Amino acid sequence: MALGGEAWLNFIGNEFGHPEWLDFPRVGNNESFHYCRRQFNLADDELLRYKFLNKWDEEMNKLEQSSGFLHKGPAYVSWKHEGDKMICFERAGLVFVFNFHPTKSFPDYKVGVEAPGIYKMALNSDDERFGGWNRLQNGSEHHTFPEGYAGRSNHLLVYAPARTCLVLRL
Repeated sequence: MALGGEAWLNFIGNEFGHPEWLDFPRVGNNESFHYCRRQFNLADDELLRYKFLNKWDEEMNKLEQSSGFLHKGPAYVSWKHEGDKMICFERAGLVFVFNFHPTKSFPDYKVGVEAPGIYKMALNSDDERFGGWNRLQNGSEHHTFPEGYAGRSNHLLVYAPARTCLVLRL
């Protein structure tokens, strides 16, 4: 969503990670209605984890409403590292840091940013609301250093646990 253009289109069920495809009755599936449905109850079932992705989608939409990042200029991807499985980009005064590594967390990961200042964590997927381990704290402050990095004029250091996304706001 954060790297999208001016809008975000999400097909029903994707917001909570619906586990099945949508297949309308046809000759090729024996006119079956089995996959011609969405199981919206999955996101409401407290025993399942779908509720966490649904909550993340809800909070990302709130972040977009408060910052308007989708209708601002395009994002600037300052860092993508295949070995670390990291992607960092800036958009509309927000810094998005994604750690897709399945096992490796990074303390003090260096992230290039253009604007100097104090960035506060606005959202992080490690929050228990999203099924995380609460290793990060929303509202924590990250001060920039004047040494440039990754083609940006400044940098900051973040803790990026494995399989997380964090969003910082200037």
